Amino acid sequence: MPPKYLFTDLGGVILTNGWDHSSREAAAEHFGLDAQELQRRHEAVFPNYEQGFNTLEEYLKFAVFHKPRDFEQDEFFDFMKKQSLPYPEMIEYVKSLKAKNGLKVIAVSNEGRELARYRIDTYDLGGFIDAFVVSAFVGRRKPYDDIYRLALEVAGAEKSEVVYLDDRQMLAQGAQEFGLDAIWHRSLETTRRALSERGLND
Repeated sequence: MPPKYLFTDLGGVILTNGWDHSSREAAAEHFGLDAQELQRRHEAVFPNYEQGFNTLEEYLKFAVFHKPRDFEQDEFFDFMKKQSLPYPEMIEYVKSLKAKNGLKVIAVSNEGRELARYRIDTYDLGGFIDAFVVSAFVGRRKPYDDIYRLALEVAGAEKSEVVYLDDRQMLAQGAQEFGLDAIWHRSLETTRRALSERGLND
């Protein structure tokens, strides 16, 4: 039987990544920051922010505003938000899959709270995604099994009913080790082919 549930990452599948290495390099150049220092300080605190333990303000205070700057936090956050762009063809594909196959679509994503909320609202992701199991919302983070277990509980699904998309090979492998049928998403074309093989056509 074809899958009944599509679990999908957000960054790298539905949207661009929210705050990845290239985005931080662009921010360092734009605001005249030391890119290596920003990276070191980011690595020290971002996992806690992404898991919902800290606010964006607390993250930025440590990562960027640990010394006086000639710009404000709101200006920096506006720059962060502009790094998020949609993949329109992928969004339309998932919408079509959902409509034609009666799928439930569940986002399973590592995202900070404020960035996730901005991305969900700005691109109306709630219009076709049924639930958001986002690390900052649920206090659990990929690649650990508990976030996939929670996603199953939220969806009311069994492992055998799910297919999962992730643009990071190691996270797709982690989901496979948990027992999900996971696809390493590299392009719309490769994912469409892989899902068609599973009986899901748009």
